[in-house]
This record gives sequence, structure tokens and C-alpha cells, in this order.
Amino acid sequence: METTLMAAWLNDTFAAFDTTILGAFHALAACGGFAITPLFEAVSFVGEKGACFFALAIVLMAFKRTRRAGAVMFVAVCLGALATNIVLKDLVARPRPFESSALFLDWWRFAGAAPEDGFSFPSGHMTAASAAMVALMLAYRNWKAVLGGSLVMLGMGAARCYLVAHYPSDVLAGFLVGALAAVVAWLLVSRVLRWRGERRVAPRRRARVPERRRR
Repeated sequence: METTLMAAWLNDTFAAFDTTILGAFHALAACGGFAITPLFEAVSFVGEKGACFFALAIVLMAFKRTRRAGAVMFVAVCLGALATNIVLKDLVARPRPFESSALFLDWWRFAGAAPEDGFSFPSGHMTAASAAMVALMLAYRNWKAVLGGSLVMLGMGAARCYLVAHYPSDVLAGFLVGALAAVVAWLLVSRVLRWRGERRVAPRRRARVPERRRR
């Protein structure tokens, strides 16, 4: 398979960055992979196809107090998935690390990760995690949301690098795409809710006009 110009540029530009971070995770696997690998596999499973984040968004939308946050999360994950899986992955067509380098292939085998298909850039798992967690941060704007969301995103990014399923630059791109999707989703949902609120208030105002004339 011929490498696209964009994929080649990414490989060259971020070569030192990606190799250094993946090497650090390989060293971590060498120290305690027997305990760490199952943990990171579980974290990675949470982000598979964004299904868990979709489910969480639907649960939040079922309750009035959390409906706004759930709606923002749902729209954000949808936008992130469209941008990543429909547009960017096929456009950039960057092979995964273990498909591009004998060294990364050895590290991938050492980590014991399951085979994965599809292109590498950007990370779909990280896009979904970033979209969902930044959506929660925007919806609640408190330290609990920021702390919890940050931990989830850090854990997801670390898992994808540890398993050598993505380059660290893929993970960084996924974070940016997901965060942008969350901001757009928050603006869209806020606009829709504001529009609905104005529509509900307008009939009440019109109904009060005849009463004032009678007086």
C-alpha cells in the first residue's frame, strides 16, 4: 500500500516524538506488563467505537437534570466519529505503528495487544473520549468534571499508546478533534435550547396582550 503524502509527513515530522513516547510505554510493559496490560486493554475496550460514551449520553438524556449534558455529549461523540472515521482516517490513510516499523511491531507483540484494522490517524478511541469528556466539562464547568474528564482522557491516550495501536501524534490529533467536536456540540445544543425557550415564551406574551387592552 502506497503511503499518502500526509501520512509520510506525519511519520517524518513526529518521528522522534512518537518513538520516544512509545519507547517509554514499552519500558513500562517490560517492567510490569503482566499487570498493566489487562488494565489498559479494559480502558481501550471502553472507547471501542465510542459505544460506552454513546450509552452514557443516552442515560444522561433520560433524566431532566442531566439532559443538557447528555445531549451535548451525544452530539459531540457523533460529530467526532464523523470527522474521524468518515473523513480523516481515509483521507490521511496513515498505517498503524505495527504495520510501518519492525521495531514497533516487536513492541506491539511484546505488549500482547489484539490485532486492529483500519487506519491510524487520528485515534478514534481518543476522539470519542475527548468529545465526551470535554462535553461534560463544558456542561458542568466544575472541578469534578475537569478532574474526572482529564483522567479518562489521559487513561485512554496512555492505553492506545501502550498497546501500540496508535502513534502518540494520532492520540494528540484525536484529542484535538474530539475537543473541537465538543465545543461545536455545546454551541449547537445551547442554540437549540435557547430557540426552544424563546418559542415557549412568545405565545405567552401574545396571550397577555388582549387582557391589557380590556383594562
